[in-house]
Amino acid sequence: MTGKSISRFPVPVLEDLPEDIAARITEVHEKSGFIPNVFLALAHRPDEFRAFMAYHDALMDRPGNLTKAEREMIVVATSAANRCQYCVIAHGAILRVRAKDPLLADQVAINYRKADITPRQKAMLDFAMKVSNAAFEVGDADFDTLGSHGFDEADIWDIAAITAFFGMSNRLANVASMRPNDEFYTLGRGPAV
Repeated sequence: MTGKSISRFPVPVLEDLPEDIAARITEVHEKSGFIPNVFLALAHRPDEFRAFMAYHDALMDRPGNLTKAEREMIVVATSAANRCQYCVIAHGAILRVRAKDPLLADQVAINYRKADITPRQKAMLDFAMKVSNAAFEVGDADFDTLGSHGFDEADIWDIAAITAFFGMSNRLANVASMRPNDEFYTLGRGPAV
């Protein structure tokens, strides 16, 4: 670690957190081998932490036609547009792992239009970017385009909700100067499996 602060706001000590939050963070630590900084940075406001994580899980872990890798693609592409270093680095790592592709996250973050993705995924990200940058312009033509790629109304809601949720997350992370964990930079960078 660099020793630099992970947030410009207070960062609580794990032992001082409410039991449910400490248990969630400990579980993540045991699974990944480190505590993602976002957990500690958000935990200084326990009620908001719980609400944030509940909505995150509802969006990112729900069954549906979007794969877990595609959900991460949405986060990476829109977080790059919002210039959120934390989310691009952290969710880029998760995308590399979920897609089993060490190159995809960088491609999506820099310019998803040139990334090695399917036309369906490009349409998904085109819509996510429109929601991120100009949601007021979303209309029937967007639904028709997504429908032609096999997305149904539930999928379209998922794309929009993930984009909107991480738009909020991007803004909080930027205001807090949330620092990505060093571990995220190398996670999933080995050869594709």
